Amino acid sequence: MDEKTEELRDLFVDATGSETVTERQAESPGSLVDRDDDAVADRVAALVATMRERYGFDSDLGDAGYERVVVGFFDGEDDAAIADALGGSGSAVDSGIDARAVRDARLDLHLVADADRDAPFEYAALKRLLAADRSVEAAAAELDADAETVREFVPVARADLASTRVNDRFRDEFRALLTDADIEDAHAATAREDGLREATEDIETDVSL
Repeated sequence: MDEKTEELRDLFVDATGSETVTERQAESPGSLVDRDDDAVADRVAALVATMRERYGFDSDLGDAGYERVVVGFFDGEDDAAIADALGGSGSAVDSGIDARAVRDARLDLHLVADADRDAPFEYAALKRLLAADRSVEAAAAELDADAETVREFVPVARADLASTRVNDRFRDEFRALLTDADIEDAHAATAREDGLREATEDIETDVSL
């Protein structure tokens, strides 16, 4: 069993409380067209339930609503579109959902978008300050920023920190379930290798013999 397989097994045990892996679960997920939609939905539901138990969720969405947020996020929908979809679901709890509540739900699920991090100050510095248990006011003073502005980015930074503490494993598994992550990773690896090769060639060219 290689390191990646061990990580996935540990995540499965953590999420289900069982060390038994069925034949379907043991199979490689393959591409999206090869996947069993019911199995994917069941796995997303299991991950959402695990995260709710571990972290507690801030929004009033039920588990089905959180699952819809995950799917919408990886489908490229914005928060307003997801909120509209939830409002049309007929759910008494989700019918009044708005884009802000969807954002809160995304952050509960460690699903931080690049746009969420677009702060008018050094976002990485905010994460460092929060990791050091600095208050919003103290962080704002060090960042030379308005406290209310900083407060808007605190949930984003806390979501990133929580995700980092578990090596982004929840976000990564959602991504693997709902996108062609293997293909994307292969392309990214190829791009990195090409970049490294070009950098190496440049170094060799610049070396004076």
